Amino acid sequence: MLHAIRRLYMIMHIVLSYGLDEFLPKARITLFLRFGKKLFFWIPNNHFQYMKGERLRLALQELGPLWIKFGQMLSTRRDLLPLNIANQLAMLQAKVAPFEGILARSYIEESMERPLETWFDNFQNDPLASASIAQVHSARLKNGKEVVIKIIRPNVVKTIQEDLRLMFWLARWISRLFPERNWLRPTEIVLEYEKILLNELNLLRETANAIQLRRNFKESTILYIPEVYPNYCSKNMLVMERIYGIPINDIEALEKQGTNMKLLAERGVEIFFTQVFRDGLFHGDMHPGNIFVSFKHPESPQYIGIDYGIVGTLNKENKLYLAKNFIAFFNRNYRKVAELHIDSNWVPPNTNIEDFEFAIRVVCEPIFEKPLSEISFGHLLLNLFNTARHFNMEIQPQLILLQKTLLYVEGIGRQLYPQLDLWKTAKPFLENWIKDQVGLMAVLRTLKENMPFWIENLPELPDLVYDGLKQNRLLQKNVQSLIEEVKIHHIQYRQSYFLFGVGTILTLSGIFLLIHNAHKYLLSTVLITVGFIIWIYGWKYINNQH
Repeated sequence: MLHAIRRLYMIMHIVLSYGLDEFLPKARITLFLRFGKKLFFWIPNNHFQYMKGERLRLALQELGPLWIKFGQMLSTRRDLLPLNIANQLAMLQAKVAPFEGILARSYIEESMERPLETWFDNFQNDPLASASIAQVHSARLKNGKEVVIKIIRPNVVKTIQEDLRLMFWLARWISRLFPERNWLRPTEIVLEYEKILLNELNLLRETANAIQLRRNFKESTILYIPEVYPNYCSKNMLVMERIYGIPINDIEALEKQGTNMKLLAERGVEIFFTQVFRDGLFHGDMHPGNIFVSFKHPESPQYIGIDYGIVGTLNKENKLYLAKNFIAFFNRNYRKVAELHIDSNWVPPNTNIEDFEFAIRVVCEPIFEKPLSEISFGHLLLNLFNTARHFNMEIQPQLILLQKTLLYVEGIGRQLYPQLDLWKTAKPFLENWIKDQVGLMAVLRTLKENMPFWIENLPELPDLVYDGLKQNRLLQKNVQSLIEEVKIHHIQYRQSYFLFGVGTILTLSGIFLLIHNAHKYLLSTVLITVGFIIWIYGWKYINNQH
């Protein structure tokens, strides 16, 4: 608790010392934060000589990896941010302050347990790139292949764990202070984010991810995944083929070599939807620092993707629901959108579907009045979530990474080609994918996939059928026996109530006779005794049945 408060204070100190309180709008919702600023009035803006965007970038760098990644995501949203701020945040992609090359060399030798020259030639102490979690150096294998070596930054794990503890603490307090906002599920979101970050810190996971994605796009002409050399990889080090290309955000260089910008933007959308719906495995960190464009064939441009520490996965049910939702949005079928949200349990099953449909229509119709090329999917998602939370929608942690990645794709695509029609590019792909999942071809594919298993188990089929029939007969016999037992218990139950009633009547009759005809003492005593015995027997049997 004390550590979290200390870290929170440090964060506030950095935010105020860079004058980031200037970003707060003067609205009621920010009153508490602006009041907090007054409490810390003695922390001045020590970087007033820099512009706001540069101060924001420097503050995020000082705050650490979690905050740098947040800035990386924002840098792709040039439709949401002023151009000067977006340009500054874009520098977070690969211009984080590096650590010493000599230190990197020692980490490599520690990981390989041999002198660096045993495995590599021409190792460069100056890094090619330095990001929030790792740093990259160039070298050459003994067989002459050019490679890059990625090394985890020193002490980064400890810093991330400290910030995650703070985020958990804040998430719990948000849940307590604002129970009406629990639809955000803040604790689950932090848990999901923790899992993603810890996976990224294990470079063996990135090795496996890169191998799988390279296999998925082995014959592709629109995306190239560099080769990874697993024999040299460890938890803290990754060795990969060195690639040469133009950074995706270097618009001037792309245009200079005559790149087909419209096709390049559309292929980015196609790659995203292919990864999500065909493979169920997608690159979850598609910021500009991780994406390049090949120098070859600018008229038919090919993407090059690196850094697969963060990947997302979706199961078949999620993919089908997402695809159907997208298609319903494209067709303005808001009733279908509402039904899908209920069917997938994204909103409670008792939600009034007419009210939910109308609320979605109110949000979407004004947006769709614009030309499709001007519609921001990010704004649409934001408005839909604000609407759905009134119907107790819970944010799905497993979809957060997908949403973030889609924002990246849209931001990069619009940067390349401002007239990008995301809907027009994605709709045919999704329609064909759905047909492929539910049509005749899907049935044939299922038969093809399962046929080897069926053939392998065909000799056992007679025994399985015989055992099944035997079990069925036994089950029928047991069921019949159970029915007879229930019938017997039911008869006994009725008899017990009858005895209970008779005993009660005889006992009460004996008492009544004793009161009004004292001379019939013997008869009264017999009635009371017999009735009481019958009453106890009936009562005892009823209790045993319960």
